[in-house]
Amino acid sequence: MPVTVLSLHSYPVKSCAGLTHDQALITQAGLNLDRNWVIVDEYGIFMTQRTCARMALIQPALDAQTLKLSAPGMPAINVPLQAPAAPPAKVHVRIWSADTLGYDEGDTVAQWLGQFLNLPCRLLRVHPSAARIASVEHVDAWRSKHQELAPGFAARHPFAFADGFPFLVTNQGSLDELNGQLQDRGQPAVGMNRFRPSIVVQGLDPYEEDYLSGMRIGSLRFAFVKPCARCPIPNIDPATAISADEPGRTLAARRSFAAGVLFGVNAVVDGIGRQLKTGDLVEPEFDV
Repeated sequence: MPVTVLSLHSYPVKSCAGLTHDQALITQAGLNLDRNWVIVDEYGIFMTQRTCARMALIQPALDAQTLKLSAPGMPAINVPLQAPAAPPAKVHVRIWSADTLGYDEGDTVAQWLGQFLNLPCRLLRVHPSAARIASVEHVDAWRSKHQELAPGFAARHPFAFADGFPFLVTNQGSLDELNGQLQDRGQPAVGMNRFRPSIVVQGLDPYEEDYLSGMRIGSLRFAFVKPCARCPIPNIDPATAISADEPGRTLAARRSFAAGVLFGVNAVVDGIGRQLKTGDLVEPEFDV
């Protein structure tokens, strides 16, 4: 069975609902406009579903002019995509251990978010002068280990407000196995949206991604630089924002390692400005 791109996903506002694409522009920072916005609390600390599960119910939509946000019981609100004419004021924000810059999208959307989430908060967009870089340690380790693949592969990969890397690649075969284990336990199957991937591939055996250094899709080469250790967010039902014990409990029984409970791989890309489409042929590159 050939390995192909099954689906493509972006998350314009960090930790809110995602968008599914038939095709998407690939940039060094991920799918176009992925995690270009982040919600921060009254202290300027970034927010995620880990502490505010209702964020899962905020649904973004994008067109050429606006970011549109909708949520249950709320009128939709539009945020203009066009950047301010004058350089916007810089707002410092830390995403885990990395400091970066955003700019405030104003009081109207802040009040809308605060009303829905029941706490004071602000919406920041990535600042034009932000220079956050994916873990140089992990990228350099990959480049050192795969010198035959590394020529021309950049050491620095700027991105916006994602947790640690521009891309998360997951394998449908791995989810199928996990869902079989859930059903054996009398638990319902879960969708891949629980794991918030950028790119989902099909045609690999369950967890075969563990043995890949990366993949090629046309002229794009993705380096798998770090397995993804999962937080509790996959236990939050994206349709209801209700948290439970699964699928985390079942996943932990099968996929616990020294690095954490692993599902999916974090990646960076060589080659940008190209469209990726569902159905595109994937060439897995095995670790040797």
